[in-house]
Amino acid sequence: MAARLQGELKRGRASLIGGIAVGVGVFALWVALARDLGAGGSGAIVAGAVVAVAVAGWIRIADL
Repeated sequence: MAARLQGELKRGRASLIGGIAVGVGVFALWVALARDLGAGGSGAIVAGAVVAVAVAGWIRIADL
């Protein structure tokens, strides 16, 4: 029984919430920085969304 439990991944709610929170924070900072640098527009927003999703996914996977 103990050998079977060692091979299972426990996906915690904390890593999911942490990944989402970090993704939202990255996106907010990206948009604020793009606006301050005058790089507003849909391209900057889409790039920020892609980066935010990538960072959030990385945080989620790293916390497993």
